Amino acid sequence: MANRLYYSDAFLKSFNATVTDIREVSRTEGQSLWQVALDRTAFYPATGGQPHDLGTLTATSRGGAVLEVPIESIEEDEAGEVWHFVRKPLLSGTVVEGTIDWQRRLDHMQQHSGQHLLSAVFAHELKAPTVSFHLGETVSTIDIASGALAHHSLERVEQIANTLIAENRTVNIQTVPREKAEALLTEGKLSKLPERDGTIRLIEIENYDLNACGGTHVRSTGQIGGLLIRGVEKVSRGFRISFVCGLRAVRAAREDFTRLSQAASTLSIGAADLPAALDRIQATAKTAEKDRLKLREELATYHAARLAVEEPIQHGLRLVQRTYPDRDRDYIRLLASRLTASVPQTVALISTTENDPARIVLARSQDLDFDCGSLLKEALAELGLRGGGSRDLAQGEVPHAQLDTFIASVATAVKATTLTAARR
Repeated sequence: MANRLYYSDAFLKSFNATVTDIREVSRTEGQSLWQVALDRTAFYPATGGQPHDLGTLTATSRGGAVLEVPIESIEEDEAGEVWHFVRKPLLSGTVVEGTIDWQRRLDHMQQHSGQHLLSAVFAHELKAPTVSFHLGETVSTIDIASGALAHHSLERVEQIANTLIAENRTVNIQTVPREKAEALLTEGKLSKLPERDGTIRLIEIENYDLNACGGTHVRSTGQIGGLLIRGVEKVSRGFRISFVCGLRAVRAAREDFTRLSQAASTLSIGAADLPAALDRIQATAKTAEKDRLKLREELATYHAARLAVEEPIQHGLRLVQRTYPDRDRDYIRLLASRLTASVPQTVALISTTENDPARIVLARSQDLDFDCGSLLKEALAELGLRGGGSRDLAQGEVPHAQLDTFIASVATAVKATTLTAARR
């Protein structure tokens, strides 16, 4: 098994090692993917919610030729061996220099250490334990078991976390026998233990938190560099808290400032005036929407009256067939409803081709005795389509290529149905 150097020094950026094993994982179009094992490694494998490190392995031949091998991923197998995934093979016994992608490692340490601190604050202040953790590419999350969370509680948690960061408390790492870790668990000094035998690695934030963890961490809370809560959402076990730390927090704050500045510039106001301006815009939009709906209803009423005049009653039925290319589905439904409610002996067969498939609405006036839902559903089923509705109004969707034929068949069925009803 490789000696894991990151356990003793997470700030180690390069190291020397010897290849102990190599095996081919896959081959695609002549390109192989290899797994390389080393006698010692500072590369962290993906585990415990923390992503793997990246970097390179560099081998130098006796003649001075240099081979740089980028690492694509790092995994730990069930036996505890650490495998480095590469595209170039390295012979067993080769001496290599490993170089860590330091910016990625530092980011992961800031986020992971920030998670320890944030989880501890939630546990101390709100009695809300963390049940899961995920370190993402842009944002990290913890799921906490908690009841309702007030906004002021989140602000307090964030403030306390950043106060502890500013205090630059020491982050200590120690390895203890499992028996001692179990005793600490019993005493309530540890919240949980991993299900594994042997020694347990403990991470302690000075006078505040003690946790079992195998990840990489900063040396003091000041190196976390600030913590910013980005969002809260309800999940099955409680709440999911999104957060960023360190340089991610700086980037997030810069992006927020840029967006606010752009929005303020668009409205020709200062950033501080945005909340009031947005309230005014929202109020104006609500008024405009009410006016739009009122005008829409008035238009549909007028339109329905015009259609009733345009189509006379023939053989006891006024059948209004119209297809509109520029009306939305809500309008044709409103139009059909207004038309059949305003005049007797009327059937509205109205469609819109604004989108494909087209939307079609079938409605009838109250004095006619047939079921629009059943009639339209049966007609659609013949084409392998679905739709239906109530006795008074039904709707469905038909591809443009079949629309004309479908409308004609529904019109024929309506005429036959109303004629049969009239004879009864």
